[in-house]
This record gives sequence, structure tokens and C-alpha cells, in this order.
Amino acid sequence: MERAKAMLAECHLCPRHCGANRLAGEKGKCRTAGQAMVSSYGPHFGEEAPLVGRHGSGTIFFTFCNLRCIFCQNYTISQLGEGSPVSPKELAGMMLSLQAKGCHNINLVSPTHVVPFILEALELAVGGGLSLPLVYNTGGYDSLETLKLLDGVVDIYMPDMKYADAKVGERFSGIRDYPEINRAAVKEMHRQVGDLELDEAGVAQRGLLVRHLVLPNRLAGTEAVVRFLAREVSANTYLNIMAQYHPCYQAFDIPELARPISQREFAEAVEMAHRQGLHRLDERPSLPLRLILG
Repeated sequence: MERAKAMLAECHLCPRHCGANRLAGEKGKCRTAGQAMVSSYGPHFGEEAPLVGRHGSGTIFFTFCNLRCIFCQNYTISQLGEGSPVSPKELAGMMLSLQAKGCHNINLVSPTHVVPFILEALELAVGGGLSLPLVYNTGGYDSLETLKLLDGVVDIYMPDMKYADAKVGERFSGIRDYPEINRAAVKEMHRQVGDLELDEAGVAQRGLLVRHLVLPNRLAGTEAVVRFLAREVSANTYLNIMAQYHPCYQAFDIPELARPISQREFAEAVEMAHRQGLHRLDERPSLPLRLILG
């Protein structure tokens, strides 16, 4: 925890390495200073099947993000700053409350820029009886240095793999080196926790779960993403190929992004995964897909 906090003095928690002195109240590129902010928390039933189980995933939505995705469907939280500051004690209380509600895990959404505060809260929560698996639900732009501080702390890593092309990542998320950083991070996550392990009820206990959002016009580079997972991570990777893209936030101003994906585009993405030997695909019913397909 102390090592993580020290990284805030010239902030290099994430690969942006913005150098802000967040301990002195300066805001980094993530627009966050010396305290975590939370938008909402509670049982969530819209996550992947192994996280939801019967009683839901205990999600905590952190405000702001280290990415600038122009199509973010949670942009009021990630970009506009919807949320309130929380102390480590309050954050620990949220975790214990979710456990008391019967949730299967503590699902930390957009945690990259607030890792030191999470670790501080976890120390309090574990002292108070927290025993649920911890899910690190990230946009996938994570530094190896920070991830290594989480070795033995995080049980389930759930990164996005957004893009295979650096120019696309820069254009749509404001990050020049997304694919390179993202792939290194996913490999480190897998090194720590391995393939996703489920209990007898099908609920995730430990491992890697990857999300890949299909974008219109093949902009996400699905073929390269699934090839990387199959050949450089594990053919047993649990993958959620996500069908729910629809234009949000600033995406309406980008012709290539200004429409939902088609049935053909989604089916093509699934077929690409199968061709690479990836067969552990999340198969929960997809309401957004039904809306897309009409």
C-alpha cells in the first residue's frame, strides 16, 4: 500500500505517467487527486454469467478514468465526473455492505487510477471480515508496475481489449500505445491468476476474463485480438465478445461510429474467435443485441 501511495507523488500509476503530485492535491490526467470518487455501488445483474451467479456482482463504479473513449456508454461517470469523494473507511464499508447483500464478488469498475485508495480500503475491509473474490474491471490500459503490486490481491482480472490498431486507439481513446500496453498488461494478469476458474455453481473464483467490444466497420481489430489471446495468452481464455455497442457521447460525430453494429458484424467476430480456437465465450442472453437486431 505504501509503495502504491508513493507512486502518486509524481503519478505513474498508469502508463500515461503524467507526473502530477496527487498527494499535494494536483489532479492527474485521470482528473483525480488524492481521494477516490464513487458514482454508485450495488448488486449488478448485467455482468458476465460467472460474475453474476444467483445474487449478483457487487459493483463499485469509480468516477473518472485514465482513458478518453469518445463512445463511452458510462460517459457521465468516466468523462463528466458523476460521483462523490469517499474515504477509505467509506469504501471499505461499501465492500462489506455488498458482501452482506450476498454478492458473489467485489467488482471494482475503472480502478486503475485509484489503486492506492482501494488497497487502503481493502486493509480495513478484510479486517472487518471481507472474504469475497476481488474483481479488477479495467479498460485495459494498465502499467506492469501497478499490476505487480496487485499480485496476490486481485482474484479475477477483467480487462477490456479495445483495439488492435494504435492509430484507432489514439483517435477514439486518446492513447497512442494502447495495443502494446494492453497486451503486456493482459499477459501479466494471466501470469498472476491463470485461466478463469469456476466453482460447482458456475461462479468465478479466480482467473482472467477478457472483454472485447465489437465496433462498427471492424474498427476494434477483432481478428488480431483473438489471435493474440489464443496464441500468446491461452486458448482457454474466457472471452466476452460484446454486442452492445451503440453510439454514445461524441460517437455521433464520427461517421464510422455513428451506428450500432450489425448482426453480421457480431457473428463475424464470434466466428473469428472460434477459428482461433477460443471456445469459452460468454453466452448470457444479450438484450442490447436483440435491440440491435430489431
